[in-house]
Amino acid sequence: MSDSKNDKILTTVGLVTEALPNTLFRVKTRDESEILAYLSGKMRMHRIKVLIGDSVEVVLDPYGGKGRIVKRL
Repeated sequence: MSDSKNDKILTTVGLVTEALPNTLFRVKTRDESEILAYLSGKMRMHRIKVLIGDSVEVVLDPYGGKGRIVKRL
């Protein structure tokens, strides 16, 4: 039995190009599109720093526009 919620999760790797207030970041993805991304709760909780130029893994919103940074590579 497969869960349809987990089938739709899209992740991509990107590069942080700009740091914005409230842990928002502008991330350039591999396909050269730029999205707005925010830090995941675990990264905030463990105080993992993300700086400009860092490579990050982003989970894309199914509706488009935003993403959630889940891992710093």
